[in-house]
Amino acid sequence: MPRDLRGFIKQIEERGQLRRIKTLVDPDLEIAEIANRMLQHGGPGLLFENVKGSNYPVAVNLMGTVERVCWAMNMESPLELETLGKKLALLYQPRPPKKFSQAIELGKVLYDVVQAKPARDFFPPCQQIVLKEGEFDFNQMPFLRVYPGDAGKVVTLGLMITKDPETKIPNVGVYRLQVQSQNTMTVQWLSVRGATRHLRKAAERGEKLEVAIALGVDPLIILAAATPLPIDLSEWLFAGIYGGTGVHLAKCKTVDLEVPADSEFVFEGTITPGETGVDGPAGDHMGYYGGVNEKAPLLRFNCVTHRKDPIYLTTFSGRPPKEDAMMALALNRIYTPILRQQVPEIIDFFLPMEALSYKAAVLSIDKAYPGQARRAALAFWSALPQFTYTKFVIVVDKDINIRDPRAVVWAITSKVDPARDVFILPENPFDSLDFATEKPGLGSRMGIDATTKIFPETDRPWADPLKSDPDVAAMVDRRWAEYGLADLELGEVDPNLFGYQIEQ
Repeated sequence: MPRDLRGFIKQIEERGQLRRIKTLVDPDLEIAEIANRMLQHGGPGLLFENVKGSNYPVAVNLMGTVERVCWAMNMESPLELETLGKKLALLYQPRPPKKFSQAIELGKVLYDVVQAKPARDFFPPCQQIVLKEGEFDFNQMPFLRVYPGDAGKVVTLGLMITKDPETKIPNVGVYRLQVQSQNTMTVQWLSVRGATRHLRKAAERGEKLEVAIALGVDPLIILAAATPLPIDLSEWLFAGIYGGTGVHLAKCKTVDLEVPADSEFVFEGTITPGETGVDGPAGDHMGYYGGVNEKAPLLRFNCVTHRKDPIYLTTFSGRPPKEDAMMALALNRIYTPILRQQVPEIIDFFLPMEALSYKAAVLSIDKAYPGQARRAALAFWSALPQFTYTKFVIVVDKDINIRDPRAVVWAITSKVDPARDVFILPENPFDSLDFATEKPGLGSRMGIDATTKIFPETDRPWADPLKSDPDVAAMVDRRWAEYGLADLELGEVDPNLFGYQIEQ
């Protein structure tokens, strides 16, 4: 398994999934336009080797397909991700084993935790070059301006590392940064994120919050940082569990933080509580320009370290499909066992990419009692922090294929009476970038019970669904070649045949 960005680039290039672009390109709008066209068609990763105004190459769209996201995690199929999810579920909310087999399973997971313990690298590649304040200029970096209405260049796919001022437990998150000057940036984040809690605690203590931005890390670590974790567990440990070996960390030069030793770039600095800058507008994941935030936290950097001949890894947000949507589709499989442990009645769940990978969720349950669908929806909203911002939850029966929009729409239209089966929860904490809400940061949620109704949910007897005669279906299977149709393999129907434009 490659343990750094360069190893992953080599891996996808050997599999024919990378294109090197040697033509001179501009990081102002041009690179994003090229990369976006690749993303829309499931194209390869791109490495721009000749970038205007910079000496550094730019890598983008490396995880632009679910297949490549799986490769980043040393897996070949999204189905393998559920096995990893089961392992993480045991750590997320461990329970005393009731059977010997469960004890063995828990023991294996704990052994994996021991193997995943981070290691210290005293001569890290990320510090081959050290630049102190006045020796670096962010304006000479190949940061992208993605959309014509963006206020400035943005930094994405950088791991922001902070540490709880009280417990000293680190948090690793991925946030959008906007360049403000040669050594400052502003950050766009949500109030529930770990780094925001750290900043609030630092403010209460009258301290600056130390911060490090690690760019160009092993993509597996980026995926670990995007996984929902209990507050007291380290993303480094989970990244080690993802990869099977501990992440190599290096102590920063000027702040008391640790970063992946193989990072291509590391920016070290501080956030002074109350010191802010004007952030935005900038294109965001909702598909619109985010508004201007005049009080965005300001990051001041006093040191930049990097590898020799570093590569700048980036991506950008917008209406799906985008690279973050591909990552979310893969992570959906990892979330599933964690969610089942939190809400046992949920059989499966799906976050459609077209719904921004978190704004709408489809749940399937094994319905056993009246009101169960509503209970499942309410439990989902509180199961994991990021589900707080899920606007719509649709609950269906276990026999509905939740990844088939035809099946879900059929369930809604045939099983839902709006007055009875739709419920609204007003005035919830919400994503401030969602322009559909009346008030920034405050919005409503909708639950839809699209399950088959039972007494006393309805007094009407529910008719049986239409199904083929099983004996006739078996006979047709046996005689398929006899009909002269052996050359027609009737597998899963392509939804595009019915007008659904679904990205594969």
